[in-house]
Amino acid sequence: MDIIISNTSDKPIYEQISSQIKSQILSGALTCGEKLPSIRALANGVGVSVITTKRAYSDLEAEGFIETVQGKGCFVASGNHEML
Repeated sequence: MDIIISNTSDKPIYEQISSQIKSQILSGALTCGEKLPSIRALANGVGVSVITTKRAYSDLEAEGFIETVQGKGCFVASGNHEML
């Protein structure tokens, strides 16, 4: 999963992360049930704080794009194509 962060963008970093994950889900690059990187792994990979990635994942979950399974991680939620 490729996430590119721009420090010169007007968008907050958590919005950049969530919008890129959302577009990958809608384009089919990430499929239903696919496991996403852990919050800590994504934070380390992108070079941002854990709090920032947690906020992005929380927003995506609130919008129904991902679901969190306690003790297993975050997964792409099923039924995203109806949102198109």
